[in-house]
Amino acid sequence: MTEEEAKKIAQEIFSKAYDLQMAGELEDAIEQYKRSIEIYPTAEAHTFLGWTYSFQGRYDEAIQECRRAIKIDPDFGNPYNDIGAYLIERGKLDEAIPWFQKAMTAKRYDNYCYPHYNLGRVYEQKGNWLEALKCYEASLKANSNYTLARKALNRLKALFN
Repeated sequence: MTEEEAKKIAQEIFSKAYDLQMAGELEDAIEQYKRSIEIYPTAEAHTFLGWTYSFQGRYDEAIQECRRAIKIDPDFGNPYNDIGAYLIERGKLDEAIPWFQKAMTAKRYDNYCYPHYNLGRVYEQKGNWLEALKCYEASLKANSNYTLARKALNRLKALFN
């Protein structure tokens, strides 16, 4: 099998895994992501496998998959943001901060609104309202339609009025 053929097959399996994940078929999705990785490992497949693990509360495994993704493609922003989000879930707010900062500067990332929003969550939980407001505003600057950031910004603004 050529590299191009392997990529194509792996991508098809990845797409199937994603559909299974979105349908809530997590164990089947995990198996399909693993199959995709066996055929042709990508940062996306490792990241999404980690995301699936996170749905099951398996944050250590999710973080490991994100670290594998970063080794494959250090320019891909998703795994940096995801590691930070998993650290928030584990109550490790200070450890999460540098991961969001790395996601914000990643060269290949379609959703810069997420790390700004998540960093805002960290600052809000730490009681640093001004920094949280700045992060929520930056999230909305990156994506003006991001509802969670809009709600968070409005919630904090209401505290000061």
